[in-house]
Amino acid sequence: MALTVSQGFDLFLERLTPLQSERDAKARHRLRVETSLKGSTRFGVQRFRETGSFAHGTGIRNHCDVDLLVSMGGSQPTSETALSWVKEALKASFPTTAVEIRRPTVVVRFAGGTEQWEILPGFRTSSQSETPIYDIPGPASGWMSSAPTAHLDYVNGINQQAGVLGGTKKLARLAKAWKYYNQVPISSFYLEMRAAQYMAVQTSFRAATYLCGYLEWLNKIELAEMNDPMGKASRFSACSSVATRETALSKLHTAATRARKAITAEQSGSTQLAFDYLDLLFGHQFPKR
Repeated sequence: MALTVSQGFDLFLERLTPLQSERDAKARHRLRVETSLKGSTRFGVQRFRETGSFAHGTGIRNHCDVDLLVSMGGSQPTSETALSWVKEALKASFPTTAVEIRRPTVVVRFAGGTEQWEILPGFRTSSQSETPIYDIPGPASGWMSSAPTAHLDYVNGINQQAGVLGGTKKLARLAKAWKYYNQVPISSFYLEMRAAQYMAVQTSFRAATYLCGYLEWLNKIELAEMNDPMGKASRFSACSSVATRETALSKLHTAATRARKAITAEQSGSTQLAFDYLDLLFGHQFPKR
């Protein structure tokens, strides 16, 4: 039986959901990472806070990077020093594993690179009675402020709105799939926060229609920096440099064009052509009709 476009997206979203085996591996490696950092004599660990796609329920199967913020105690050094401390501790524990600084995190690649952890050093700047706010390394240098629990609350709140129930996280997952399958150098965090902002003013959700609108909107605003919608932290950027932004904008323009052609084809009754454009949009990973 030939699929409709809506059925194609339902199947695609099901395939994008991480497997239980990935979740089990993540739990094992989190324990090892935390043990490594707790054993460091260079800094004191106050707590760990998992952030990012895996914790937010927007991860992509086989591309599910895990983000872990380590809240450090003591005097706050430069961001370069904090990153070096984390790298040294992890390298000592995992001498045969790839460990490198890739601002704003320290990246650890387990299982030959199939499971990637991104460790983010942070220093809490808010009081214990307030929303947790941390200084974390900026994309290029220095420190910037971040409020991970507030950002998660923002996404969850919009995801639960009447009419769009679940749509926000589905849109974020589709955007991240487009990113990974086309090697687009855009921050996953940026894509998720923009997806929530886009869905905040919607009253329904249909994957094909809203993904197209979302990509066209990002293209229109040219991946502009985003103010923290919770008013707790610094503005955040889509890309880490001018060069990566130019690449991302080029790929975004192509994606928005393909998404619109898919919608137009479906509306004209050319369902197979719509599937062909969606397959191009997602790097030949979209389900076959």
